[in-house]
Amino acid sequence: MLAFQFPGQGAQSAGFLHRLPEHAAVRDTLAEASQVLGIDVLTLDTSAALRSTVAVQVGLVVAGVATVRALADSQLTPDVSAGLSVGAYAAAVSCGALQFDDALRMVRKRAELMEAAYPSGYGLAAISGLSEHQLEVVADELARRGVPRAYIGNVNAPRQIVMAGSDAALEALVERALAAGARKATRLEVSVPSHCELLAGATEELIDYAREVPFHTPRSIYVGNRGGRPLHTAQAIRDDLATNMRYTVRWFDALTVMLEMGARVLVEAPPGQVLTDIVRENLPEATAIAASSMAHERLVATVRRRLAVDRH
Repeated sequence: MLAFQFPGQGAQSAGFLHRLPEHAAVRDTLAEASQVLGIDVLTLDTSAALRSTVAVQVGLVVAGVATVRALADSQLTPDVSAGLSVGAYAAAVSCGALQFDDALRMVRKRAELMEAAYPSGYGLAAISGLSEHQLEVVADELARRGVPRAYIGNVNAPRQIVMAGSDAALEALVERALAAGARKATRLEVSVPSHCELLAGATEELIDYAREVPFHTPRSIYVGNRGGRPLHTAQAIRDDLATNMRYTVRWFDALTVMLEMGARVLVEAPPGQVLTDIVRENLPEATAIAASSMAHERLVATVRRRLAVDRH
C-alpha cells in the first residue's frame, strides 16, 4: 500500500515552492492557488514572507497538493493520506474529502486566527531523547515554580516531542530538558504555540467557519491528527481539521496505524524530509521517500519499484 504524508509548519525553507518539479500539474496548482487567494503564491516562500504564519501554512498546502497531482498524473495515488498539523489539509485534499480551493481558504483563516491570537512571544521547541511522560513531569515542575506552562504539542515519535508555549516557558523547558538528559532541544521556526489550550479561542472561531465549508466522504483512507486513527466521514474530517490546532498531534500513533493497515511505502510531500526521517529511525520495516530529495521522474520510478517489491 502507498501512503502520502504531509509535513507541518517548521518544514519550510526559503524557495521551497520554486523547487517544486517542472510539471504541468504543478504549474496548474500554483496558478489555481494564486487565483483563489488573489496573490502570486510564488511570493510566499521568500525568507521575509516566511516570517508570516499565513504564508507558511498556505505554502505548505500548495506544495502538498501540487505533489499529489503530479504523482497522480503518473497513476500514483495513495491508499492512505495523513498530514502533521497544517499538513492534514493537504491530506484531506489528497483523499478527496476537501476541495483544494476550500482547503486554501480554510488554511488562510486558520493561520490568520493563530497569528492574531499570538503575534509574538510564543512558539514551539523540539525535544529529542525524553518521553512524553518525562516532559510532562518537567513542565509540571516548572509550572509549580511559577514558570509559564509549556504544553505537549506533537508526539512525533516515542522520544521526539514538540512542546508549545511562551518564549519564557520554552526557554526554561529547553534548559531543564537538557539537564534531564535530552539529546537535543531546539526552538523551531514557528511563531505560534500550536496544538495546545492556548489556541482554544481561535479553535472555536475556526469551528464556526468550518460549518460552511463543504466536506465529502473520503475516496481513500484519511488518518487524523487528534486520535491518530482513520476517519471515514466528512464530519469527522471537518472536526479533525477545525480543532487540530488546539490538541496534541498524535503523529506516531497515526504512523503506526498506517503500517498496521498495510502501508509499506510512504512518500513525504515537500519541503524537507522530517517525516521521512521519523519513519526511517523508528519503523525500519517501511520504505520512506522524501519527494524533495530527487527529481520527479526518479521519484515516480522509485515509488513504482518499491511498490512492486512490496506486492511480492
